[in-house]
Amino acid sequence: MTENTCSPNHISHTSILSYNQDMKVNYRILLIIHLFVGLGALGGGLAAIVDPYKPLGIPVELLEGSPFSNYLVPGLILFVVIGMGHIFSALTVIKKSKWQGYISSVFSWALMIWIVVQCIIINTVEFLHILYFLIGLLGAVLAMLILFEQNQFPAQFFKSRPWQK
Repeated sequence: MTENTCSPNHISHTSILSYNQDMKVNYRILLIIHLFVGLGALGGGLAAIVDPYKPLGIPVELLEGSPFSNYLVPGLILFVVIGMGHIFSALTVIKKSKWQGYISSVFSWALMIWIVVQCIIINTVEFLHILYFLIGLLGAVLAMLILFEQNQFPAQFFKSRPWQK
């Protein structure tokens, strides 16, 4: 009788190595995303804190009609939540924390929410808004893949479990 190499119970050594390499790439991309976003947000947030009326040349008039009279509060949020949050997320990737998938997901979603709120407040959408939203989306997808790889919530609701059949 010939061996069925296409059965779900057969996993080749090559496919395991390929899967492990794919996950390493996912972790590296996520690390790069967190460092890129985190460092940029720290710089942008600091600029808004230091010069809340014209940070990096951005006119305060963009905030007309918003709850903010200057960029101090948005700068603090950008610095603390987005900047420090993404740096913290990068550290959890480096340390291989078991909570890393959740932490990366939270701060990736925070970036997307930040961008949407920013676009609503200034009533415009620029290329950088789309770019950073997509970066946040990529981070959220990669975080979800990590949660699935580690079989953490919500993965167990989507994966089939042969021992439960």
